[in-house]
Amino acid sequence: MAMTADVAEFRAPAPRPVSTKMDWGHALRALQKLLSDKEDTRQVFEIMRALNGQSTARGYLRLLSTAEGGRIAYAREEFARRLMDDAWLDSLPEGSVGAAYREFIRSEQLSADGLADVSREGIEDVDNAHPYAWFGRRTRDVHDIWHILSGYGRDALGEASLVAFSYAQTKGLGWALIAVGAASRARKDRSQPYVKAIWQGYRRGKAAKWLLGEDYERLMAEPLESARRRLGITPPTIYDSIPEELRNGALPKAA
Repeated sequence: MAMTADVAEFRAPAPRPVSTKMDWGHALRALQKLLSDKEDTRQVFEIMRALNGQSTARGYLRLLSTAEGGRIAYAREEFARRLMDDAWLDSLPEGSVGAAYREFIRSEQLSADGLADVSREGIEDVDNAHPYAWFGRRTRDVHDIWHILSGYGRDALGEASLVAFSYAQTKGLGWALIAVGAASRARKDRSQPYVKAIWQGYRRGKAAKWLLGEDYERLMAEPLESARRRLGITPPTIYDSIPEELRNGALPKAA
């Protein structure tokens, strides 16, 4: 009995629960801000927080059902730390997923820590010690790797197409809301298939293997083109057909 009492006395407090409730009003207000300024990345996280709780929980449970998911979930490593390790990034072979990622983030002056910091703005439980919160961070941290795998750039059309790709992969309603908002905002220019490019992003994401079940350390060392073939990621033919100089102007700012 004394041992039982000691255990109860020193039991650690439970972490705050991670919400799976949806807040459409907040999500729609954040979407309006995002459509006015695509660089306002905080609004993406506001939308995800408002709508993606249920899909994050389902994604974590799906991870547990995969061949290696149990090991990945048990280790619960924070992949952002790995992505901030310059020595590790520099060790990845030329032509690999990781080499393409390394060039991408350095040329665009991005960092995994920077994205993580934006995700924490005004939010208390991003770093919660909870499996769902960890899975949400994992989804956040691989976003720029999905840019590499999908072939979509950081221009407005590329981000919108990747959002549609991400909805197909995650089933998160936040991604769906942004994709629909972007498609509705796309220029009605018959000479360029802007909306078709976004729609193709969804179809490509749906056809590909589930990327959140991947071992990302292993994937980063894999040759990029063979990784795309293995994962069933087809070329972004419609996006590629649109001249680079037109892609940023594909989605005019909301008034």
